[in-house]
Parts: sequence; structure tokens; C-alpha cells
Amino acid sequence: MPAYASPSAARSGDVVGTLRLLAYLALAIALMALDQRGGWLTRVRAEGQLVVQPLWWLAGLPGRLGQSLHDDARTRGSLSEENVVLRNALLISGARLARLQTAAEENARLRGLLGAARRGGLDVQLAPILDIDLDPTRQRLVLEAGSSDGVRTGQSVIDAGGLLGQIIAVTPTTATVLLLTDPDHAVPVVVARSGVRLIAYGEGRSDLLQLRNVPLSSDIKVGDSIITSGLGGRFPAGFAVGSVIRLAPDDSRAFLVADVRPAAQLDRGRDVLLLRQTADGPMPAQPPAATTPSKPPAAAAVPSTRAPATAKPAPVQP
Repeated sequence: MPAYASPSAARSGDVVGTLRLLAYLALAIALMALDQRGGWLTRVRAEGQLVVQPLWWLAGLPGRLGQSLHDDARTRGSLSEENVVLRNALLISGARLARLQTAAEENARLRGLLGAARRGGLDVQLAPILDIDLDPTRQRLVLEAGSSDGVRTGQSVIDAGGLLGQIIAVTPTTATVLLLTDPDHAVPVVVARSGVRLIAYGEGRSDLLQLRNVPLSSDIKVGDSIITSGLGGRFPAGFAVGSVIRLAPDDSRAFLVADVRPAAQLDRGRDVLLLRQTADGPMPAQPPAATTPSKPPAAAAVPSTRAPATAKPAPVQP
């Protein structure tokens, strides 16, 4: 009996499975028809996606964190390299800009020097500054020009602003300039506005000269321009020396003392001008024939007639 019962049980199981499959197919068709007409399964899927979306986000979180860390590390490395490149470029650009600014300032100073020489119709020689000594007891310049370049002791030295000093020592390749501000230096000057003759003394400071023993009745005031008088024949007349910035009585109260700000830029610049001619003619010494123009003797006659006229009132001044 069991041998005959087994096939029937199997057939009944197949029938049940077939019926179940047909039922599922019918249900699927019905659901598809209902979804086609009403679209309610779409809404069910949307709601289901909302429910499982946090799970998807949590599942993808480790990957996103790893990618973010990788991107941040790569971005930081590239930014660091770019920062180094930009920093170096900035330093190079700053250095180039500084050199250009220095060149522009030097060009402006040279233009000022040459412009001053042209305006005054002066016979000058350009000389670069080799060294500078602005010690309070010793105000000197060393120029990179010497006797082999035609430089001679006693030559006046100027810049675009005015008188700087005079040559006191010469070697074949260098020359030493005694500045106006040296404590041992004095230059005859005159007040441009009133014509009062005075002496300007160095004070050991690059920004200060002093007019001493100025009579109380002298026509001088703050702001007056001080120029060389030409007396003594050492410095030509008419060169700017400075301007009065302060007037005060001296210790005796019998005279005034005037502080003067130098017109020349004593503490800056890289070049100066050497005068080949004084107001009274060629500079003392034996100038080379090539450096002695033919016109100065005629021009020298003008100051020579002027010197006695300005020298007469000198004894009356005190």
C-alpha cells in the first residue's frame, strides 16, 4: 500500500503548488492592474524608501568619512605646496619691487643732480660716494674719484639741494669731503632776503647748522633762506646752505643763535657733484687742460668786481 500511495501524495502536492503559483500570479496581475490605474504602489514604494533611507545613510557613512578624510588630506597637501610656491613668489616679487623702487629713487636723485647743474650752468663732475662717516666729532664723505679723475683739494661739493662741503684730501683713486656739519667747518653765508652776512658752523649733526653771534638788530627770521656769500673765495656765491628753523638768545643775551636745517641731503644719496670752477675762476691747483673750459675767465670777472663791494661793510657789521 505505501508503494501505491506515494504517487498520489506527490500529485496532490504538485497540484497545491501549482494552485499557489496561480494564486500568486493572479495576485500579481491584480496588483499590477491596480497600480496601473491608481498608482498606490508607487506611494507605498516612496513611503518605504523614506523608512529605509536612514539605514542607507548609516550604511554609507564609513565610506563617506573615509573619502572625506582622503580629500581633506590631499587638499591640505596641495594647499601647503601652493602656499610655499606663493610665499616664494611673493618674496621674489618683493625683492624685485624693492630693487625697482631703489633704482627709481636713485634715478630721481641723479635727475635732480643733473637738473641742478643744468639750471646753474655749472661745470661739474659726478662722483659716487664710497664711504660715509657721520660721527658727531667727524663728518666726512669718501668719494670714489681721485686725482686720476681730475679731483683737486679745495673743490666745492654740492648736490641737488645745495652745498655739501669741500674736498680736503685726495688720493689717486679717492677723495675725502669735509661736510658743512663737521664741528671744525665754517662757511661764510648771507641771508637771501635781507643780505645780512653771517658764518654757519657745523654742529656734528647731519640735520643742523648754527649761526652764532647774530646781532639782535639783524634782519633775520625763522624761514629765511641761507646761501653762500662767496667771501673768502673758497665757496662760490649763491649756493643754498639751508633755512632758519629757530632763533634764540645766546647765554650772554647780547646776541642771537640761529639753528639752520641744511639744504643738502647730507645723510642720503649715492652721488655728489664736484664743482670744477669757483665763483672767482678756476679751482686752485693745476687742473688738466681738458677740464678747464674757455669761458670761465670771462665769467670770473663778475665775482671779482663784486667781492670788494661786499667786503667793505664787513667791519661795520658788529
